Amino acid sequence: MSSSAEMFDAPPPATVTFGEPWPEFNDGLTYRDQVRTSDSGMTLIEFYSSKHKNSAPLQGWLQRIENGQITIDGIVVTDTKTVLRPGSVLGYHRLPWKEFSAPYLLEVLYEDDHLIALNKPSCLQVLPGGLFQQRTVLSQLQWHARKENSSGARHESHPVPVHRLGRGTSGILLCAKTKLAKTRLASYFAEGTADIGGNRSTKPELGEKGNILKKYRALVSGILDEDEVVIKQPIGTLQYPGVAKGFSEGTENSDRLPLFSALNVLVEIKSGRPHQIRIHLSFIGHPLIGDPLYVTGGQPKCFDPESLDESFAHDGGYRRPVNPVPGDCGYHLHAHQLALIHPMTNK
Repeated sequence: MSSSAEMFDAPPPATVTFGEPWPEFNDGLTYRDQVRTSDSGMTLIEFYSSKHKNSAPLQGWLQRIENGQITIDGIVVTDTKTVLRPGSVLGYHRLPWKEFSAPYLLEVLYEDDHLIALNKPSCLQVLPGGLFQQRTVLSQLQWHARKENSSGARHESHPVPVHRLGRGTSGILLCAKTKLAKTRLASYFAEGTADIGGNRSTKPELGEKGNILKKYRALVSGILDEDEVVIKQPIGTLQYPGVAKGFSEGTENSDRLPLFSALNVLVEIKSGRPHQIRIHLSFIGHPLIGDPLYVTGGQPKCFDPESLDESFAHDGGYRRPVNPVPGDCGYHLHAHQLALIHPMTNK
């Protein structure tokens, strides 16, 4: 045996993943309204076709009522001319539908009794909304927690995401496992991230300059002429049938982009407006490669929504729009780094 000790690199830690395959159909969705005094005397069809005209045209609401999808105080009503009384609770149940394909496995990057950090794959929505009500990160977290809690876990947890990533964005997603951790982490994000710029070491300054810092990597088209670009362009919202849209107008937000290579850039953001990085990069003439919606100038490729009369499904709900929408995937954006002061230990 040699007297000199041999040195071996430690094997990388095993990857921890969880997730359950999606059911073919979701559970549907119930929307509730309470009849106000000002709505007294309206008929059922008048109420829905006027109060929720952006959800479906008159034909769609007639179809929903005739399908038995509307209840008044828990009782199914199919007479479109039923007169409403103040205080009654209306319920519209959208029938179960097959959601679009989405990945379901989630990789655990870090976990303790208070929080869990996941590597979210692209094409998986974080929270329920629009056409995705079940195939979300939240659903997988709830199913996983239910299984762990039933098996006698040391601490019963109810994990929830504390921020969002776009459906097409991959990377680090932070989730709280307790109510207290959720409250404190939510305040971190509400206060904004650590000051942009300055020290770009692997140990960013936190504390007085903010309790959290986020960095993204993006593949953009074209070549940036400068090593660093600060973007200060207002972002607001515009209505689109069934979805929300980002648009280059409204509250000011800022991004800073130090250049890694011609197409691979590092993005630091101070706040987190919906589609902020996509809009800002396209605004300066360097849209994300593969972005199906935003083009040079920060404008959507197509902002002429389909007619409501052609877009409702057999149960009155919306079909998948033909035009590109904000939730579409295909762009290359990755939540690359997240540093924070632990909400419970302050480390």
